[in-house]
Amino acid sequence: MVVGTLEISLRLEGCRSLKDKRQIVRSVLDRLRHDFHASAAEVGDHDLWGNATIGVSVVGSDTQIVESALQKIADVIETDPRVTDTLTERQILRI
Repeated sequence: MVVGTLEISLRLEGCRSLKDKRQIVRSVLDRLRHDFHASAAEVGDHDLWGNATIGVSVVGSDTQIVESALQKIADVIETDPRVTDTLTERQILRI
């Protein structure tokens, strides 16, 4: 079993309140869950309007499949027009 994780720090554009931030984060999380069947949650920067930290995990039987899924997830987030900067930390565990 292979477990891959991403911790993605986001800079969100156009947030004027926590409500604006929650709408963007919820949209991103729903897309990751639906399109990639990944586990995803906001894991940090809860009270900052313009920042969010998202944790994502993917489980598979092959390292290449997990790495590919994590790269596609990072690409989707980086191309989202509501996100201006990202910082990604990736980890792959073979169990």
